[in-house]
Amino acid sequence: MITRLGINGACGRMGLRLIQLAREDAEIAVIAALERPHHPCLGHDIGEVAGLGRVGVPISTSLPLSERPDVLVDFSSPEGTLQILRLALDRGIPLVVATTGHSQKQREEIEAAAHHIPLLVSPNLSLAMNVLMVLLEQAARLLKGRDFDVEIIEMHHRFKKDAPSGTAHHLVKILQQQLGEGELRHGRAGMTGERVRGEIGVHAVRAGDLVGEHLVLFSTLGESLHLGHRAHSRDCYARGALLAAKFLVQQPPGLYSMRDVLGL
Repeated sequence: MITRLGINGACGRMGLRLIQLAREDAEIAVIAALERPHHPCLGHDIGEVAGLGRVGVPISTSLPLSERPDVLVDFSSPEGTLQILRLALDRGIPLVVATTGHSQKQREEIEAAAHHIPLLVSPNLSLAMNVLMVLLEQAARLLKGRDFDVEIIEMHHRFKKDAPSGTAHHLVKILQQQLGEGELRHGRAGMTGERVRGEIGVHAVRAGDLVGEHLVLFSTLGESLHLGHRAHSRDCYARGALLAAKFLVQQPPGLYSMRDVLGL
């Protein structure tokens, strides 16, 4: 079965890579490429922008009534997510939300849509990162109450707009669920005094073209445990998005995650 795909944020780094990898997948056909108003590529063929040659899909700000994708994938901005969400609700189209940096109010609006359409929300679409999240739950549960300090270090390219990353926020959520609500410490400077017991340190690095790295450090007197993930390229996220899209078209309305896609 061919999954007809629409991409919101099609001209971004992730959107273009998604276009390129979808071209290699015999089960995917990209039929819509959406971008924000006034984007310089509006009206151009998305295949030409992605370096694939003409594919007959113009970049536009809206989805014509004559086109109905089986599923939409959002790699845009928090505001862009809400725009495509409303379109998905109006047209009854399943939606994969891969954008991060949403406010609490925006997250609530996004998740409420799951009452009406199949909706998959994920801070990270890679297989290995989602396995790391499972391992983190186990590690936190096993080390709880054993005097381990916990720190998260995440690294991304200089162009990333939100910090800490959506994945780091999710790692914090996992830790708080397993260890109890710990105070968050975003970086340290000056005479901070001794480390506060139970706090979770979170540190964001922005440099060069780093694709994405996350490290969770458990450390006590005498030993440490490191759980980490490094993305070598954006392909791990794009392939995960394609897998999520194929999964979602088979589902009834509801809220899904990559754990459902991967059976974790």
